[in-house]
Amino acid sequence: MEKNARIFIAGHKGLVGSAIVRNLRTKGYQDLILRDRKELDLLRQSDVERFFEEEKIDYVMIAAAKVGGIVFNQRYQAEFLYENIQLAANVIHAASVSNVKKLLYLGSSCIYPKHAPQPIKEEYLLSGPLEPTNEGYALAKIMGLKMCEKYSMQDGKRFISAMPTNLYGEGDNFHPEHSHVIPGMLRRFHEAKEKKRPDAVIWGTGAARREFLYVDDLAEALYTLMMKYEEPTTINVGTGLDGTILELAHLVKKTVGYKGEIVLDRTKPDGTPRKVLDVTRIRALGWGPKHRLEDGLKKTYAWALANNVF
Repeated sequence: MEKNARIFIAGHKGLVGSAIVRNLRTKGYQDLILRDRKELDLLRQSDVERFFEEEKIDYVMIAAAKVGGIVFNQRYQAEFLYENIQLAANVIHAASVSNVKKLLYLGSSCIYPKHAPQPIKEEYLLSGPLEPTNEGYALAKIMGLKMCEKYSMQDGKRFISAMPTNLYGEGDNFHPEHSHVIPGMLRRFHEAKEKKRPDAVIWGTGAARREFLYVDDLAEALYTLMMKYEEPTTINVGTGLDGTILELAHLVKKTVGYKGEIVLDRTKPDGTPRKVLDVTRIRALGWGPKHRLEDGLKKTYAWALANNVF
């Protein structure tokens, strides 16, 4: 990926997209093509095709997506399905027609079956039923990665996809209803601390196991894939390590400096019982995460405080 290449980062304002931009700029890439939704609506096929015709893009990294937490995902399955399919189809097809040199599509580890063997290997895709609470989002992501695979196999396109584990870090969404688990917990414990509440509530039994990756580590992994990975099949990106939600809650409590008790709301869903990725393939390319969970949480909380997100 040449330093003077024109690189389109779709979703550059989001958690992953902003990390990709930071990573590429530190490496000396200057010609980054960035558009927000007001400038380019990726759901409008004609607008996307015109954009690719005019901008002469060399490389594409698709981090744009409609995302949300477990309740938001479950409530609006149709919207998640439609918008994520439409976005992926428009950008991937336009990139194919305009003959970009290489494209990377970001999926999500929720594409794997709910009861997939652990750790999850790439070949477990489509081997069983999905988690019902976010099936719409997962199906859309599967469509996107399969589009990359089919364009690669049919037309020889260098279209690849990566499956990151649960992400967190600078630029995350801390909305009280629409956030994922780590920013949601950070907000909950921060507010409990500020309001001197005796306890803070987390959803579920606390027994579900999850893996978390700091977003700047993901950005470095994606750069590695753009430079080294050419296979049509998707590749996992994660730490290969997991822990329980209750263990995470104790780490967040420590990070925030909250002194109260943790209460489990067992009426709320746990989601998939366990989800940790097999990262053998990407480690063979020479990449590995640099941030321990404790360190990433400290950086994320410090960023949230500095940016007044609570």
